[in-house]
Amino acid sequence: MTEPTLDIVAIGNAIVDVIAQAEEEFVAAEGVTKGSMRLMDEETSDSLYSRMGPGREISGGSAANTVAGMAAMGAKCGFIGQVADDQLGEVFHHDISANGVVFETPARSGHPSTARCLILVTPDGQRTMNTFLGASQFLPEAALDRDMIASARILYLEGYLWDPAEPRAAMRAAIDIAHKAGRQVAFTLSDTFCIARHGDDFRKLLADGAVDILFANESELLALAGGDDFEAALNSVAASVDTLVVTRGGDGAVAIQKGQRAQVAAEPIDRIVDTTGAGDLFAAGFMAGQVQGRSLEDSLHMGAIAAGEIISHYGARAEAKLDELIKARLG
Repeated sequence: MTEPTLDIVAIGNAIVDVIAQAEEEFVAAEGVTKGSMRLMDEETSDSLYSRMGPGREISGGSAANTVAGMAAMGAKCGFIGQVADDQLGEVFHHDISANGVVFETPARSGHPSTARCLILVTPDGQRTMNTFLGASQFLPEAALDRDMIASARILYLEGYLWDPAEPRAAMRAAIDIAHKAGRQVAFTLSDTFCIARHGDDFRKLLADGAVDILFANESELLALAGGDDFEAALNSVAASVDTLVVTRGGDGAVAIQKGQRAQVAAEPIDRIVDTTGAGDLFAAGFMAGQVQGRSLEDSLHMGAIAAGEIISHYGARAEAKLDELIKARLG
């Protein structure tokens, strides 16, 4: 097995986030559960955008946020995702490249347009995501950079992209490429709605040994395990994967790696501004710690530090220097 030249390559939705403040009443009137994510068509997305307050455009997408965070912590990263040949596609390409992430997937011509996520942030910092997947759901297997995947220590996949058939097939192919090259595969469950739609697929991936590192929040873990007992669900799922990482919001996070268990408290912050990207950046910190050879507990601390920075401001891209925060906290 050749030595990896990249720490991580992620495959995910290439999305530009449009983030705006919203009152509780506005979110309720939309008929969507606060703090959740829903998919919408382009017409509905355009309608909601016209009724939102002033917004700020920040490139996003779950896996893209993660690799941008890892790059900010000194990791060598690549990203594979589909944008359209339009203005938002150029915004996404510029932003992720400016973060030091290798992104060379060719843009797709014609319709649909580049994906966007309209994020409504209520005064309590909760984000409600309204996503038009656009071009991102048409990522073909032919667009995979097979050499890049094989060169990365970790292949990271997001559950959000499992929904459309074309990128699902691409991700299955990427898993085979990574494992044949002797690399690890990490997977984030993304949202309980992904488990409701594809839980059987995800459970089979675990049963087949296709996933080495699994990320979930508490609700996702319980949905995957099919119960309401956290400890039982934790132990059940951990038996199917080398490393299981579960975030618990204000209660911190826990990980089990080949029988070893570690847990950490959430990082204290002055005020929660926007929870967009908290899980993405937790995964970034954890995997950055792992590729640096840090302990399981220190890797969890790195995830908590990164997540704490993200929720202290709007948007899912770091504003502070994550590597300096981690050095000051952990050395």
